[in-house]
Amino acid sequence: MKQFRVLVLAVISAVLVSCGTTNTVPITGRQQSLMVSDGDILSLSTQQYSEFMKTAKLSTNAANTAMVKRVGQNLANAVTTYLKAVGLQNDLQYYTWQFNLVQNQEVNAWCMPGGLICVYEGILPVTQDEASLAIVLGHEIAHAVARHSAEQMSTQMKQQYGIQALGSLATVLGVGANAVSIGQAVAATGLNFANLKYSRNHESEADHMGLIFSAMAGYNPQSAITFWQRMASLNQNQNTSEFLSDHPSDATRIQQIQGWMPEAMQYYNAVKAQSATRTTTTKATTKTAPKTSTTTKKTTKKK
Repeated sequence: MKQFRVLVLAVISAVLVSCGTTNTVPITGRQQSLMVSDGDILSLSTQQYSEFMKTAKLSTNAANTAMVKRVGQNLANAVTTYLKAVGLQNDLQYYTWQFNLVQNQEVNAWCMPGGLICVYEGILPVTQDEASLAIVLGHEIAHAVARHSAEQMSTQMKQQYGIQALGSLATVLGVGANAVSIGQAVAATGLNFANLKYSRNHESEADHMGLIFSAMAGYNPQSAITFWQRMASLNQNQNTSEFLSDHPSDATRIQQIQGWMPEAMQYYNAVKAQSATRTTTTKATTKTAPKTSTTTKKTTKKK
């Protein structure tokens, strides 16, 4: 009987951990299992973002504010075009893009589900130009498009189910309550370390996707290298081990970005070629227009 109960609990635990929908991340093609969607948490995200903006002080620098909104919207337009092109137009209903620059000297920017993005003034001296700002905003937009928040929540839910199942199984096996508590604490600690690596994977994926999004929007992706080199110089006095961090090291980031650069440059060169074609067409049309006007005038004089 005891073995039967153990088997039942094990099966239930496996079902809980494996349930959810499978989704494919754009650009990278990675498969992810989601128990919640951005649609499920969009209302909460919007509320939290609104509450933050009520207490935050918006930047008084009109030029920088306009730059953040302009670059952000260019990226959002490129992402919208891409999602439509790959048949993901239904996902667009979950995005209400907002780009705000706030008075905070911390070198940071972040994104909530739904494309609600906040940029701190402190990061602008590091970005220095619009192309590097596009790298930062593309990275944040990628978190939203890849549904990283929903995936993190889904993972936490599965882990919680696993810890609860561990307690149930131990109780059925006759293990004391104190031993169960210790086992759950150890499991939770182990999962925290796992989540650090899990978050680093998301950061790397956002770097990859953000690089491509920037290129799609017409910003030179090669600016990502110099941007992260500046970040490395800024962080050179920090000795945080990558293993204990939820972000990749600057050196790792630069190496990965160099590996993705050929892919990004294909998108960037395609955008430049399209832009050059439009420019040539516009110039040809402009040159033709005056000739038509002159001909009309001469005809009128003859009459």
